[in-house]
Amino acid sequence: MGKEEEHLPLFETKRAKGIVLYRLFAASVFAGICLILVYRLSHVPKAGADGRFGWIGLLGAEIWFAFYWLLSQASRWNPVYRHTFKDRLSQRYENELPGVDIFVCTADPTIEPPMMVINTVLSVMAYDYPPEKLSVYLSDDGGSEITYCALLEAVEFAKHWIPYCKKYNVEPRSPAAYFVSVPADDAVEDNQAKDFVVIKKLYKDMENKIENAVKLGHISEEVRSKHKGFSQWDTYKSRRDHDTILQIAIDGRDPNAADVEGCGLPTLVYLAREKRPQYHHNFKAGAMNALIRVSANVSNGNVILNVDCDMYSNNSMAIRDALCFLMDEGKGHEVAYVQFPQNFDNLTKNELYSSFRIISEVEMHGSDGYEGPIYIGSGCFHRRDTLCGRKFMKGSKSDMKWEISRKREESGIHELEENSKSLASCTFEQNTEWGKEMGLKYGCPVEDVITGLSIQCRGWKSVYCNPTRKAFLGLAPTTLPHTLVQHKRLSEGSLQILLSKYSPAWYGHGKISLVHQLGYCIVCCWASNCWATLFYSIVPSLYLLKGISLFPQISSPWLIPFAYVIIGKYTWSFVEFLWSGGTILGWWNDQRMWLYKRTSSYLFAFVDTILYFLGYTDSAFAITAKVADEDVSQRYEKEIMEFGASSPMLTILATLALFNLYCFAEFVKEATTGSKGMAQVYETMALQILLCGVLILINIPLYQALYLRKDKGKMPASIAFKSMAFVLVACTCFKFSY
Repeated sequence: MGKEEEHLPLFETKRAKGIVLYRLFAASVFAGICLILVYRLSHVPKAGADGRFGWIGLLGAEIWFAFYWLLSQASRWNPVYRHTFKDRLSQRYENELPGVDIFVCTADPTIEPPMMVINTVLSVMAYDYPPEKLSVYLSDDGGSEITYCALLEAVEFAKHWIPYCKKYNVEPRSPAAYFVSVPADDAVEDNQAKDFVVIKKLYKDMENKIENAVKLGHISEEVRSKHKGFSQWDTYKSRRDHDTILQIAIDGRDPNAADVEGCGLPTLVYLAREKRPQYHHNFKAGAMNALIRVSANVSNGNVILNVDCDMYSNNSMAIRDALCFLMDEGKGHEVAYVQFPQNFDNLTKNELYSSFRIISEVEMHGSDGYEGPIYIGSGCFHRRDTLCGRKFMKGSKSDMKWEISRKREESGIHELEENSKSLASCTFEQNTEWGKEMGLKYGCPVEDVITGLSIQCRGWKSVYCNPTRKAFLGLAPTTLPHTLVQHKRLSEGSLQILLSKYSPAWYGHGKISLVHQLGYCIVCCWASNCWATLFYSIVPSLYLLKGISLFPQISSPWLIPFAYVIIGKYTWSFVEFLWSGGTILGWWNDQRMWLYKRTSSYLFAFVDTILYFLGYTDSAFAITAKVADEDVSQRYEKEIMEFGASSPMLTILATLALFNLYCFAEFVKEATTGSKGMAQVYETMALQILLCGVLILINIPLYQALYLRKDKGKMPASIAFKSMAFVLVACTCFKFSY
């Protein structure tokens, strides 16, 4: 390697093309928004006039939309894109690559099946990385002996799977995903066919053993007698009351821990931290902090990767991508963590329940143009010391090179296990900085966001890495209720951040740039969008019943800014969605979910957050189910919306949908039979008619679920009756109030 190559960077950064064009467009939209607000303020109806309340309410809603639109520009103003040079990394540091500790977190063996968890574990064990420098930790907050049994089965399969992956350069390295992508024996090359048949049979044998244990509901005595590790469940009382269970399933330093070809295996550790009813366990943040401490004692890798149990590795080179940023000689010393996007394996072609597409493909690149992306809790590579509270000091550099853990070398396995158990006890964190200045922070359902913010406020930067081959693939919710619950949790936690001492508005003041503060506020203000959206979804349609116009007439020049902002915003949104890889129908589904989230998930999140701060409710962590019934899955694959069980959120959606349908029908009836001509009605009410019509079109799947569908995924009859009653009462009261 020449001297010139020694100084070449390990990654490059390019600004997005067309930034100037977008900024000019954004400036024109901003001018249109200002004109809309001028119109609202200069045309307020006089006191006592019809429509004054609705007019003032729309003014408030439009002020909020304008404010939130300005916030959203922070994530679009300066997007950058990164490219790594892994060949340069290998040339310079192949023998000095740092140790990497991988954390896989699971919490409930019913909602998160052991077979899914094991596939994720196997995928990260098979990374293209020196096995002696790789350690995988499974945190089982469910404390399930079935999950532990599944891990033991995975150990035996890994001895065959890892060499198979490396021999044939397999992608992806989750066995389940790989066998789905290669469904038939003749889909592989001739020289691989024999090994393929063998490895697939071994996988099926492992799967049958694990599934049989799940069906049985407990571990048989025969299996228990083969593994001494099950004795740690002898004092187990319940998933919320048990001692620390720690087992080093594979010791990567043991020469006998080898695969079928005699090569070393990564270290593999099972941990179920101590749980007691009288101690708050702090959900996933508590599990992560226990893992940080235990791993420091066992392997002490300089780099920590954490993934959710359903986010399997889809790119065996992802570690090397991350290290290109962390080990770059010029800028690497500033980088605290490398965040990969959340992508999903089970999305339908048109993304029925939407996804994080625009966040992943647009907004995260925008935040990367400043101090870097937020920490989203999965698919993130951290420097261990920054995650533990280290501040950034200009000019100082932390050594990432490989070091052998002395504690590991000096201790036997049993001794190491026993010494490490106390690090995961309920009382270890008392009177310490864990959960405050060390590890992940406590007290919020989205602890990852405030943890990333605090790291950046200590002077560090983060990097967003979005390679062509996605690094991780997970499971998106397959029903509407599960999707709404997921977004309620995310928006509720984000709003709690905004109202807490960690609010980016004041916690980040003077520590990160103003634009980056605004970028955090985009997420923190999700829930606050509910009120303006509800008002816009209800009041204009309501005033159709009385023929009261709330927007400029077609012949008025004031219509121009309204038309420009509406057409410009949604045209750009459409183009942005298609450019990021989406479909036309996918964009339409995204608009529907935008409405559903804002009028249900965000509303409940906002109310629950206020009640939480008033002391009436406790903060909770909701786990989204990762499995679905066969008929639910079939409807999902056909892109038929799943409503299912009754819930308050579905009641709100049904009420709003029927309300707009009723208002539109009543308006058409009055317009065709009333004294005013259709031309006059269209002239004065065009924008309200358009808005109500779009809301009806967007709710077509909901009307079908209420009245036309016969399958189990339809809207429950109780919701249909309740929503109709609410609509009739509301509209009748409004009619007689004038």
